[in-house]
Amino acid sequence: MLHVYRQVTGLSRVTPKVLAFKRENEDRFPFPSVTLLHRTRARSLRRIWQVQLQKAPQQAYPSEVRSLHQALASYQCRLLHIYFGNNGVFWLPFLRTSTWPIVVSFHGADVQVDLQSATARKMLLQVFGFARLILARSQSLADALTEIGCPAKKIGIQRTGIPLNEYAYQERDNPIDGSWQILQACRLIEKKGLASTIHAFAEFRRTWPSARLSIAGDGPLRRSLEQLADSLGESANIRFSGFLKPDALRELYYQSHIFLHPSETTREGNREGIPNSLLEAMATGLPCIATRHGGIPEAIENEVSGLLVSSSADLRSQMQRLANEPELAKRLGKNGAAVVEKNFDLNRQIRQLEDHYLSLLG
Repeated sequence: MLHVYRQVTGLSRVTPKVLAFKRENEDRFPFPSVTLLHRTRARSLRRIWQVQLQKAPQQAYPSEVRSLHQALASYQCRLLHIYFGNNGVFWLPFLRTSTWPIVVSFHGADVQVDLQSATARKMLLQVFGFARLILARSQSLADALTEIGCPAKKIGIQRTGIPLNEYAYQERDNPIDGSWQILQACRLIEKKGLASTIHAFAEFRRTWPSARLSIAGDGPLRRSLEQLADSLGESANIRFSGFLKPDALRELYYQSHIFLHPSETTREGNREGIPNSLLEAMATGLPCIATRHGGIPEAIENEVSGLLVSSSADLRSQMQRLANEPELAKRLGKNGAAVVEKNFDLNRQIRQLEDHYLSLLG
């Protein structure tokens, strides 16, 4: 994931070694120091036994635990940072025998998803007990972890960092011909509220027939979202660009006039931390409309650095408002960029993460 890659490659006061079961998208994430751990061939059996029969999250087999121990020892590692809470649960057999200080970071879905069973919740409490530090990417996630049972004194806030030199502020002007360019960038999954975006855009276009919507990203909902656009008669006006590399997505930010991110909590409890694309859009000066969901209100103060809504009807009305009030759009864009510079600067967040590491190491 891009925000993890930015974090790892930005470290300078410590030397990171990345340990994983498999490597993907090496062209996008060309980090040289990656070691692949042993992975059991009995993965399908584990899934059946632990998940389907025991109703519990998957956990590492002894051979995988040994592989992790050996890799940490061979590199003379002094601390282990486990990304995502579900991986913390997976590595519980390692945590129970580890002498290394452990950091586990939570990012959103890993706070509630797959924790419906009492067994899973007990296992997560064990992760809290064995870890020296729990990191959450927003205060709302930290509060959710506290509600589950994590001691508040163990939790630190580690926000997503944006490389400000790559996302410079640029003031937007309203299109004189009404050809509004609307954008949402995200994975095409349920919690991103993409159906609300499409419905709101269809209503917006009744007033602004030259408007166009770009949905940048890919995911399991793409086909159903394309069908929704078609059913509303908007296929010709909505572009599904698929996954874009950072340079292409950044250019799309600058070409757009309004950014939407109407996130919602799914039935499984999947929620946002603070979306990376929202922060990137804000950094460029793109006025943003998002929902009061997860950690989003920690980035957007309503009417100051963006607009917060509670429903798809609100989303439509606030899009019209930005179109009708160009000075408001400019003010929100400028203030949004200032918020990202102050609270989400990548260099500052990396320094904070290194401070956590060095503090644990004494």
